[in-house]
Order: sequence, then C-alpha cells, then structure tokens
Amino acid sequence: MGYVTPTPIQAQAIPSAMQGRDVLGIAQTGTGKTAAFTLPVMHKLSKGRARARMPRCLIVCPTRELAAQVAENVELYGKYLKLSMALLIGGVSFAEQDAKLNRGVDILIATPGRLLDQFDRGKVLLTGVQTLIVDEADRMLDMGFIPDIEKIFKLTPFTRQVLFFSATMPNEIKQLVDQFLHQPVTVEVARKAMTADTVTQKIIRMPSSDSKQKRTALRWAIDNNDVKNGIVFCNRKRDVDIVAKSLTAHGHSAAPIHGDLDQSLRTKTLANFKDGDLKLLVASDVAARGLDIPDVSHVFNYDVPNHSEDYVHRIGRTGRAGRKGDTIMLVARLDEKSYKNILDLIKLDSIEEIKIPGIDDFPKEQRGRGRSDKRKSRSSKSRGDKKYSDNKKSDYKKSEPKADKKQTSSAKTTTPSDKKHQPSKASAQSTKSKSDSKKSSGKSTEKPSSSKASKSKDKSTNVNGFGDTMPAFFKTDIR
Repeated sequence: MGYVTPTPIQAQAIPSAMQGRDVLGIAQTGTGKTAAFTLPVMHKLSKGRARARMPRCLIVCPTRELAAQVAENVELYGKYLKLSMALLIGGVSFAEQDAKLNRGVDILIATPGRLLDQFDRGKVLLTGVQTLIVDEADRMLDMGFIPDIEKIFKLTPFTRQVLFFSATMPNEIKQLVDQFLHQPVTVEVARKAMTADTVTQKIIRMPSSDSKQKRTALRWAIDNNDVKNGIVFCNRKRDVDIVAKSLTAHGHSAAPIHGDLDQSLRTKTLANFKDGDLKLLVASDVAARGLDIPDVSHVFNYDVPNHSEDYVHRIGRTGRAGRKGDTIMLVARLDEKSYKNILDLIKLDSIEEIKIPGIDDFPKEQRGRGRSDKRKSRSSKSRGDKKYSDNKKSDYKKSEPKADKKQTSSAKTTTPSDKKHQPSKASAQSTKSKSDSKKSSGKSTEKPSSSKASKSKDKSTNVNGFGDTMPAFFKTDIR
C-alpha cells in the first residue's frame, strides 16, 4: 500500500483507538483520517463473528460519495482478513446489501438517512454495535443530519466505543461530543481551517458578476495554465450544469456532479475523473469534502463560497499527500464581503492577483434588452387596460344620465292626441305640478348632497380591473 510512516493523525489516534478509548479527531481532509479509524477497528474485529442484521462496527458518513470511498478503503485494508462489509446508501439497489445484512456483516458503512430508513423497516439492528465511527461531523451539521446522528447514538449500546472525526469544531459539534463521548482522547493535528503549504492560491478580479463574462474568464484561466486535471466549484447546482455545458461546448472534457444527479451517473463521473478519462469535474459543495482524489493539479472557484470554511475544504482537493497544487478563484465586486471573511480565516492580508488582458471587454449576457422590452410591454398593457377602464367609466357615466332623461321625458310628456281628448286632466296636472314645486322648493337644497352620496356609493363599490366604477351587473342581486 505504500505506507512507510504514519501521518500525524494516524500516529496519535491509532494507539488510543486500540486501547478502546473514545477518540475525538480534529483534522483536515487528506491527512489520513480514514486509515486512522479503520485500521484499529479492523484489527479488533478480526476476532469474533457478526450475527444476522447486527453489524459490529458502524461507520456513518455524510454523503454517498464519501461512504463509497470509505468502503473502497475498507476492502483494500481488509484484503487478507476474513471480514464482511456492507454499504448502505441511497440511490442504489438494496437487494444485494440486504442479503449481506441477513448473513451478518462486521462493518456497515452508511449515510444517516438510509440507515434510519432501513432500521425503521427492521432490516438493521444496532444493538450489537461495538464501535461507532462518525466521519466529517461538521459536514453532517451543514447538511442538517445532526438530529439523525443523535438518534443513531441513542440506538447504539451505551458501552460502544466512539471514534468521532471533524475538520472543525462548531458549538453544535461540541455539544454532541459532550453528550455522547466518554472522556475522549482529543487529537488535533492542524489549526482550524488552515490551508496547506503545498497549495498556491490566486484570484482573478472580475469587473462584474455577469455569468458569461465569468465563464469566459474561467476558460482563459484553464487555457493559460498547465492543467492536468481540475475541479471547478460552483455555489449553485444550476450553475454547475451551465458551466459544465459551456466548457464542453468550447472543447474541454468536463462533466457535472451534484446532489440532484442520479447516483449511478455520479459514480460513473467520479470514476472517469479518477481514471483520467475526464479532465474537468464541475461540482457543487457535495464533492468539496471527503473525496479522496489524490492527484488533482488545479481547483477553480467559479464562485466565491458563501461560507469561508468551504473555501478551505474546496482547495483541499489539491496539494494532497505532499503534492503541489494550484487554485484560482473568480472574485467580483459583490463577493468582497465573503472574500474578506476568507482572508480573515486563513490569516492572509491578500491573495496574489492574475491580470487578464481585455477582461473588461469580455462578452456579457444579453439580458438587459429583454427585461426592458418586457417592462415596456407590461407598461403598454397596463396603459391599455387603464384606457379601457377609462372608456368604460366614461360610457357608464354617459349612459346613466341618458337613461334618466329618457325616463323623465317619458314620464312627463304626453302625445298630442292625449292633449286633445283630455284637456281637463292636463290642466289639473299643471296645477298639481305647480303645487308640488312649491312644496319641494324648500327641499331643493338636498339634491346636490344626494348626488354626492350616490357618487361616493359608486366609488365604495370598486372592483379590480373595472376602474373606479363597477359594471351594472355587479350592483344587481343574483337570486
């Protein structure tokens, strides 16, 4: 296997683990943590035999990729040992693993969700667990798995040994350690979130956050550096797909990997990248930590990570095992706050800047015209609607007085024939109208107020889309 001397984390953790002590390991990825917890456990498990559905060792990992990687290492380390192992992760068939569990496995490697799902179905029993290993605990916290981890701790025997590994120690992780680990031996081999000395860090200042401009700058960085292979990190899954497609369209060997892709496709993509069939892996943070790809020459940060600690884990994919590595990050004006947080974390005043000739003239996305056109069309539509409502309003206002005139004229006018045949009634009506006018002369001042009341009544019954006045059918009662 090529091991000559143990790494610092292995030298400090293995003796304590062999003694059966709980171990709290704080170390960066790429420091040999996997061997630090698998080798002593496999040595202890070499004696004894597992029972059906009752694994003797449980290794919990945050992602499918990390779990699969640990399973590969276990197979490699246990090549000459008679130990059985099962991998319990989502996205793959459970039938084969179920058969192994029924026969009995010594080591079960699982992600929290799939493990608890199969436990609830009665496929796995955790009462026989002698050693519980939690890898990348801070990543569990980021992914929201801490409640699941707490449940797993409670389902395992109180007497089990715990090997707990994390790159950082947030307060939530400290509480978990205080609650479930018994007088652990703390092994810390590196300061929190410090970058490796073998990694050369550089940035490219972007004149804007325009996506097309950033993709052009990324291709320039790839073309103008001796890139054997590299990982491009994006903050969003959508950008992962777009950047991978853009690189492929411009003649680069690239493929995306993120949580929304099918597990079989993710596994195939990772295998192609490890084998050298794929030059560029465009990834979200699901692949930023825990993956053991030993010989990556470059890491490109298409986006400045939102969390400064993710920057350390991203660039930790290169410069592993003493090899040299290079990282380049695109920094726009809107990224200044996150960039400053990264500098504070890694204890640097600045990072070397690469100047790209003519970067200000790089093409941008043609989205401004489309938005303005949409605004214009919307405003024209709104103006048209207003015009329509105003016309309707004027129609309603004009129609109402016409109807009143017709009604009053029809009520007051009589035909000439009526006048000839009924002169006495006409005169009686005239005398009656005179007396009525005298009676109503005192009440004539009330008419304007009644008209104002009617107008306010009309305004109080507004309906959206019809201006200030409702159509007549809204005022009628439907019975």
